[in-house]
Amino acid sequence: MTAPRPFNFSAGPAALPEPVLRQVAEEMLDWHGSGMSVMEMSHRGKEFGTILAAAEADLRELLAVPPNYRVLFMQGGGLGENAIVPMNLSRGGKVDVVVTGSWSRKSAGEARRYADVQIAADIGKTGVIPREWALRDDAAYVHVCSNETIDGVEFQELPELTHGVPLVIDASSHLLSRPIDWRRVGLAFGGAQKNIGPAGLTLVFVREDLLGHALSICPSAFNYETVAANQSMFNTPPTFAIYVAGLVFQWVKGLEYAGRRGLAAVEQRNIDKAALLYAALDGSSFYENRVDPSCRSRMNVPFFLKNEALNDTFLAEARAAGLLQLKGHKSVGGMRASIYNAMPLEGVQALVGFLKDFEVRHG
Repeated sequence: MTAPRPFNFSAGPAALPEPVLRQVAEEMLDWHGSGMSVMEMSHRGKEFGTILAAAEADLRELLAVPPNYRVLFMQGGGLGENAIVPMNLSRGGKVDVVVTGSWSRKSAGEARRYADVQIAADIGKTGVIPREWALRDDAAYVHVCSNETIDGVEFQELPELTHGVPLVIDASSHLLSRPIDWRRVGLAFGGAQKNIGPAGLTLVFVREDLLGHALSICPSAFNYETVAANQSMFNTPPTFAIYVAGLVFQWVKGLEYAGRRGLAAVEQRNIDKAALLYAALDGSSFYENRVDPSCRSRMNVPFFLKNEALNDTFLAEARAAGLLQLKGHKSVGGMRASIYNAMPLEGVQALVGFLKDFEVRHG
């Protein structure tokens, strides 16, 4: 009898749904009778054209993407988009950034290469997303990271503070985990390696009126207008990553949970997983989460042992129990459990059980 797979809490590249991994394995040498692996296909052949078209259609359906937004399958990751966005949208002018953690701070630093950047608000050490922002009416856009992977801070609702200035959201670590209110978004982007697929694919959703304003220094392959005009095929796209992402989209569409289906099922399961884990942390004097409950992430849950001398023991015993990748980011320390879409409720239940057992034995 095959032993169950460990539960992988990695922040990314992260766990993929097991049914998707099995289908990838089955189709590895011969995709649908083509005689080729997807990794061997021409990106301009009819076979891959079918894969790309289905992936975009399913993604649009799942996230209810309006028709006036272009969906771009790109490369460079979220970190790359920190440069690609200002090269396309800033026009060399003003950009306002709301700093809620490590990634939005990096975004501000990168955008300064191309624009006049102002920090409109800063979470500092409060753990609470600021409610008052010092925004400029003539800014080209306002940038937020809607879920901070390292810090565990998430916007539970997108703001309506920008007064017509386009809102750009870095949604890398919660993309496809919940709906997006497109009325409030000019552009959204995210690396795929959290909830969607393997590293190498970056998804960009851009409102059509924001196309056509790239700086002259912007490389052609990163010019949104060029990528959109060529249906994400201006250069060779990350074909295998798109294929896997397409399978994940199909998995999400078919997921059922608590009487819901598709993205609604995913969101409710994520709500329940996060509530279970936060309740265990809050109910303990042995562990702590330092993020205000009003903006705690459903996806990334950082926590600390009050006695940090036990950190190495905790990680070693967790690994032996089949709970992987719980070490916190090097910049903040402690622990972090990333409980993305592919993490089943049973995985969080196993983690909570381990937390309680470890506290009894070492508390």
